[in-house]
Amino acid sequence: MNILLLGSGGREHAIAWKIIQSALCSKLYVAPGNAGTQGIAINLDFGDSDFDAIKSACIEYAIEMVVVGPETPLVKGIVDYFLDDNLLRQIPIIGPNKVAAQLEGSKDFSKKIMDDCHIPTAKYATFTNVNFEAGIEYLKTHSVPIVLKADGLAAGKGVLICATIEEAILEFTAMLQDHKFGDAGAKVVIEEFLQGIELSVFVVTDGTSYKLLPSAKDYKRIGVGDTGLNTGGMGAVSPVPFADATFLKKVENRVVGPLLHGLNQQGITYKGFLFVGLMNMNGEPYVIEFNCRLGDPETEVIVPRLKTDIVKVFQAVANTTVNELNIEIAEETAVTVFLVSGGYPEDYVKGKVITGFDQIQGSHLFHAGTTMHNQDVVTNGGRVLAITSLANTIDDAATLSKAAAEKIQYEGKYFRNDIGNDLI
Repeated sequence: MNILLLGSGGREHAIAWKIIQSALCSKLYVAPGNAGTQGIAINLDFGDSDFDAIKSACIEYAIEMVVVGPETPLVKGIVDYFLDDNLLRQIPIIGPNKVAAQLEGSKDFSKKIMDDCHIPTAKYATFTNVNFEAGIEYLKTHSVPIVLKADGLAAGKGVLICATIEEAILEFTAMLQDHKFGDAGAKVVIEEFLQGIELSVFVVTDGTSYKLLPSAKDYKRIGVGDTGLNTGGMGAVSPVPFADATFLKKVENRVVGPLLHGLNQQGITYKGFLFVGLMNMNGEPYVIEFNCRLGDPETEVIVPRLKTDIVKVFQAVANTTVNELNIEIAEETAVTVFLVSGGYPEDYVKGKVITGFDQIQGSHLFHAGTTMHNQDVVTNGGRVLAITSLANTIDDAATLSKAAAEKIQYEGKYFRNDIGNDLI
């Protein structure tokens, strides 16, 4: 079949890499893609949220399945767009509809669902400009650290952890009154800070049944030892050693099962991938957030461990046969190290020529912020390349990825050399 994949990051390159291994895929198109997907698929020159262009491409290229990588098209309602169109509704589109995608699109919606389903999570309160002063008073009596979350999508930058009440009041004011995150911050969720170890568990569901995919842990901070500013992710490890069968059964019984049941009770059918961001608090899972798609950089460690044909997984979602899926996962550990542009996550320069690709052996190299310019691969984003290696231990896989990272060259290259160290 002809498949259209939407997105342009490392997640999409990893998914594309897996799709083309399937005998079920005749042609793969990626919109807009990057320099990595250009080498294995056909890139289309339009954005992943340009619904009209997506429709035209589906007709022109006889697309028989659409896979949505990032969250923005899902939150904007691309699934509903397909279902409401006579020419598109017969094409399976992998991802939740607009209402279900509000699990990621609205932090307040997500927290209310968790409350309704009795899912363990941080205590919270939501405020807008209408009750701004009440929010200030709430902050004055709150324990520290304090977590502030912009309600809407803020490109991964809408979560702030404030060490003092004074800092929290300043940021709360900046979000609501100074529009720090634009419309995404028109509503602010104030949460208690959960102390523990973060990880993510991934789920594939057809709205009725579900299967767990591998666990993963990503590293958000720019600096070694998890210091400095937050990023989109500097690396990841899968599986997570402490996420054993007992812990994962708790996640199923206390989070995934109640969530899907609760959504169905409210008439919301969730189909596609579900990202469950968790805090492990002394062996007990607490939900930090839900995302309505696979994570990035977690996809870059999950997909290389997936032995099952990924197109068969997509078909099971579309055909409501996930209960019949046999998800096979490689036992090896995967470690991803992200190469980023100099200055990221603040200002950085694009267009730096990248070399050293021919020296990479035994590791997977997934493009994220790259494009082609005059036959050269050049940087085109803050996070540039994800290097994934598999081995029997975290230490061995990380050593392979770091060695490969040293061989890639471009001006301003930076990567963290401690990914996975805390789990060894």
